[in-house]
Amino acid sequence: MKAFNQLLKMTWLVALLLGVMSCNDDDGDIAKSDISIDSRPIEFVSNGGTDSFEINASMSIAWGVSSNAEWLSFSQTSGLASATIEVVAEANPAAQGRSAVINVTTSEKTLTIQVTQLASITTLPPDSSGMSDYTAVELTSLMGVGWNVGNSLDAVGGETSWGNPAINQQLMDGVKAAGFNTVRIPVAWSNYIQEGDANYTISLEGLNRVEEVVNYVLDNDMYVVLNIHWDGGWMQPTYEDQDYVNDRLSKMWQQIAIHFRDYDYHLLFAGTNEVMVEGDYGTPTEEYYTVQNSFNQTFISTVRETGGRNAYRYLTVQGFNTNIDHTVNFATIPTDPTENRMLMEVHYYDPYDYTLNVSNDDTWQWGAIATDPSATAGWGNEDWLDTQFQKMYDNYVSQGIGVILGEYGASYRANVDDAEVYREYYYQKTTESALQHQLVPIIWDNGYPDDHQMGLFNRANGEEYFPVIIDAITSNL
Repeated sequence: MKAFNQLLKMTWLVALLLGVMSCNDDDGDIAKSDISIDSRPIEFVSNGGTDSFEINASMSIAWGVSSNAEWLSFSQTSGLASATIEVVAEANPAAQGRSAVINVTTSEKTLTIQVTQLASITTLPPDSSGMSDYTAVELTSLMGVGWNVGNSLDAVGGETSWGNPAINQQLMDGVKAAGFNTVRIPVAWSNYIQEGDANYTISLEGLNRVEEVVNYVLDNDMYVVLNIHWDGGWMQPTYEDQDYVNDRLSKMWQQIAIHFRDYDYHLLFAGTNEVMVEGDYGTPTEEYYTVQNSFNQTFISTVRETGGRNAYRYLTVQGFNTNIDHTVNFATIPTDPTENRMLMEVHYYDPYDYTLNVSNDDTWQWGAIATDPSATAGWGNEDWLDTQFQKMYDNYVSQGIGVILGEYGASYRANVDDAEVYREYYYQKTTESALQHQLVPIIWDNGYPDDHQMGLFNRANGEEYFPVIIDAITSNL
């Protein structure tokens, strides 16, 4: 802006000199000091593109070009005299059309051009090509064991805001080499939405970055589970928030589904993550689980309505707070126009004092190999593990609904001698039981190898921090 003001001052001086020199000129020279533009409306298709407009002005006129829309860019934003300005529009990922104004400004006036862009194509005819004939349960047998790239794209504030480096191809190559065949990609999509945007328009930059990470995985012939993660906690399951959340969920999933519509069956969508009323870890009320069930239905309906390959895509819904008992007791299976393409997701961090409670290191042993009962949680051993996973088999797998164990794991206790013996055993038995009950186990990795964390891979280069733990997971294949 400072440079533009200086330019204006310079051109005003030039204009003054030219005015003095032109006292004896024709009246036609005076007309040349005016400015005009080709003010026809500019229209873009949903895929974006390039258009242009003309600025007609004498050498004495300095001008600037700007817009109220970030999705527009210009070949030139300031200058003198006449010029042709190219306007580039990004693709519109939203199901709604959008508009903007281009301003051409001088020291004395502002001229405007109206710009509109069509909505993205929201619905295509169903397309089964590349979507496989596997049922959801059959698919889970191919997905092997999985790994979460946690605390990265799901980091509120941006991909690297929680301390992990940007996800790269080396990382995914390392995960594949270690024996994993599925990667869950949690995403905080609101990082790519302008605050206050009632249409929740996800920027093309954001969609493209997530797509880049998806392709890192797919290029290794693995499966991807792509979700909307915690994302700041806006998905509260209350009657008060129900309409707002379902509207936002629908608008966001429509954009995501359209952007990734052409991908084949190796890409799965998962609608939500650990939906609960913030801070309430108890048994859900009827209100809570009824509203949460509506979120699952909104997700299924929205994705299916986009058509194309999404009419046949494998879609994952969740039980309340991904708790196994709450899922079995309260989850309603959404209506899906496509048969045998639905999966249910739960998480497993039992017993809490062993896996997640790092307020102290008193509970550091687990399972039948424990030697000190006082160092165990006193529950949640192998029999509990098998019983919980059997519930998922009986209620879902046997009924034709695949099951994703979307997260599980235990914290590293670096300052306790021999603690890794029990952590290795926990990972081995949990993975083993999941596979035996036809669940897809996807280990949680937050990227940090430090005390009380769950990082397994070096995010910068894909090297293994804990090869023994990783082998305990992948050796079950």
